[in-house]
Amino acid sequence: MTSPVLGEFMGTLVLVLLGNGVIANISLARSKAQGAGWMAVSTGWAFAAMAGIFTAIACGSPDAHINPAVTLGMALQSGNFTKLVPYITAQLLGAFLGSVLVWIHFLPHWVETPDPMHKLGCFCSHPAFPRRITNLVSEIIPTFLLVFVVLCIFSRANLSGGMAAGLGPFLVGALVWGLILSLAGTTGSSMNPARDLSSRIAHAILPIAGKGRSDWAYAPISVFGTLIGGALAGLAIRLLHI
Repeated sequence: MTSPVLGEFMGTLVLVLLGNGVIANISLARSKAQGAGWMAVSTGWAFAAMAGIFTAIACGSPDAHINPAVTLGMALQSGNFTKLVPYITAQLLGAFLGSVLVWIHFLPHWVETPDPMHKLGCFCSHPAFPRRITNLVSEIIPTFLLVFVVLCIFSRANLSGGMAAGLGPFLVGALVWGLILSLAGTTGSSMNPARDLSSRIAHAILPIAGKGRSDWAYAPISVFGTLIGGALAGLAIRLLHI
């Protein structure tokens, strides 16, 4: 019953459910974790990445990309584009369902939360300062680092040392933790176009009490910024022959 497409779907679902869930946990009114802060967000997303990768592998995807930016970067690095459409489709659908589950899980809290931006932040990224060029750069840089360092972690040089089985997801989780702690204060650094786009669609169509606008003007910056970052990382790894 397992398959690579199912793995990408389930892994991305878990990633978004736990990742968006930690933001909802600290942002929504009367949550017991309300106000827990940035360390909770970064740690929650780190564990979400780890759990998503383990889930994707167990459900049939040894690649465990769970992110269109990673899939695009891997395709450009290898020159093999056959996985691009099926993987990204599965990732988008998994991210959407993960977002729906976050809404269901916190159902009583939406109506108690007065600020629409706190609700939007549970689904997608938005900038501290809405400036298109700097926002685009703030999406490109962390996504480039995410994909570049992931490819370095699984490079021949590192694997030749005999990496312990199962260590990879923990290392990627640590990388996500560091990236959010270091660089995500500007825009929230989506680093994953499936998480941003699918979650934004969920925000737009779900009957979330007092949700306000879905800020579609920012969506292209987040989606294309992350894809550009992933693509540049894949090309850089190919150029460096790592």
